[in-house]
Amino acid sequence: MTNRLMFDVLVIGTGAAGLRLALDVAPHARVAVLSKGSAQDSCTYHAQGGIAAVLDDADSVESHIRDTLESGAGLCDREAVRFVVERGRDAIQKLIESGVEFSREEGPNGEWAYHLTREGGHSHRRVIHAADSTGQAVSTALVQRALSQSNITLFENCMAIDLILEPRGSGRSSGCIGAYVLDKASNRVKTVLARAVVLASGGCSKVYLYTSNPDVATGDGIAMAWRAGCRVANMEFTQFHPTCLFHPRAKSFLLTEALRGEGAVLRLPDGSRFMDRFHPRAELAPRDIVARAIDHEMKRLGVDCVYLDISHKSPSFIRKHFPTVNRRCREFGFHLTKDPVPVVPAAHFTCGGVMTDLNGRTSLKGLFAVGEVACTGLHGANRIASNSLLECLVISASAAAVIVRELPGTPGPSDVHDWDETGITDSDEEVVVSHNWHELRQFMWDYVGIVRTTKRLERAKRRVDMLLREIDEYYGRFRVTADLLELRNLAVVADLIIRSALARTESRGLHYTLDYPEPDATRPPQNTVLVRSNPVIGPQSKE
Repeated sequence: MTNRLMFDVLVIGTGAAGLRLALDVAPHARVAVLSKGSAQDSCTYHAQGGIAAVLDDADSVESHIRDTLESGAGLCDREAVRFVVERGRDAIQKLIESGVEFSREEGPNGEWAYHLTREGGHSHRRVIHAADSTGQAVSTALVQRALSQSNITLFENCMAIDLILEPRGSGRSSGCIGAYVLDKASNRVKTVLARAVVLASGGCSKVYLYTSNPDVATGDGIAMAWRAGCRVANMEFTQFHPTCLFHPRAKSFLLTEALRGEGAVLRLPDGSRFMDRFHPRAELAPRDIVARAIDHEMKRLGVDCVYLDISHKSPSFIRKHFPTVNRRCREFGFHLTKDPVPVVPAAHFTCGGVMTDLNGRTSLKGLFAVGEVACTGLHGANRIASNSLLECLVISASAAAVIVRELPGTPGPSDVHDWDETGITDSDEEVVVSHNWHELRQFMWDYVGIVRTTKRLERAKRRVDMLLREIDEYYGRFRVTADLLELRNLAVVADLIIRSALARTESRGLHYTLDYPEPDATRPPQNTVLVRSNPVIGPQSKE
């Protein structure tokens, strides 16, 4: 990777959204795709459950829309919901054509059809899947396709630092024209310029101590877009997945919601069920309700976990439909086919993000955002299960179409300064970063978790303000490192989450506060929109 590169389109992220867009654009333009680690280091790769889409004649688009709106607690954008849901079948077909092999089952007359499961919040079986490793199947197929395209250049172990904006005084309107990128292999900062830049970097659940997400989910795209002046919305809505494996070495391994869709039940340590006391759909209630119910019971009883039980199903059924989960549980000494397994909630999905339209456009010219990094209005205050990969596929396709249509008339970026790599190394730097990383994730879990109060949020705000000042001091004085960049981004998104949570004086969807335990009935539901007035222009600008 040379010091300066120029492409038509720069895509930051190698999940389903980024790769799908890159594949759609590649026949028409030269595309660079960045991955912080390997190409399969993404939240997509770790997704177990599946993709929600209307594929059965017994189901309907209107039913899927209703279920999505109900889960979103009044904040879903109806136009966005219809736009995404209506395009579900086509999105699945494109994946099949790309080589994704979804699970099939034999019907009563010997015919084979795709197996559909049901997950929380859905009134029908509409989740298509590849056993219990759908994300791995999707990621593998898309990465292989991308590697075969001559117009796609994949850069692994490369982390975007900041977006590059058109320099002031250039005589052209302000817009995004590239990104500064840390090549972790050489530890040098490169300048990558492009006529269109796409954020597809995922969410920010690593801001919490316990999360189902891989280590790459540090909110980089949201933080970079915020520093560049983009609007962000609804950052208070972090979805906590109810059922992650409780074990000190499991790193919150996710037990897919499809388990509950196929009949798994939640039990207390004494073996009794409890979800029917919290919602008519019991274990199939929306995720925020299930997560809060588990949190409530754990605190009420003073226990470390509750238990998920599917042992009443036949061992052959469990091994066929949940091979990955079954194997992983056995590695930690749990037998899914015989006994309940311990589970706890963990941060899982960011429902807010960089505000975009249905073509992935942000408020900054030349910058697009697709997937979990973006806020399209689809999820509202709570994402319904398996709508996330659907959104990735649909919005990336519409964004790609716009980019291809508009790219011929888009001028190339003007000259910009390269990153100033001079700096002072410090032997204590990594110790400081490690300490601050843990402190941040700990106070976010303690004060900005499943159940909140104003006092806890204010305490978190004071901590994050102090941390941001300290990070700024180190960031200004020392050479860039990947760990420091991730800490910087996590602190920015933590601040956005806290500010958004303080602004919402009601409980709605995933945001639940003891100080305002009910939704505000005095006005229509409103999004929380944050606007930054002093965007970062280049490498010398400060946060």
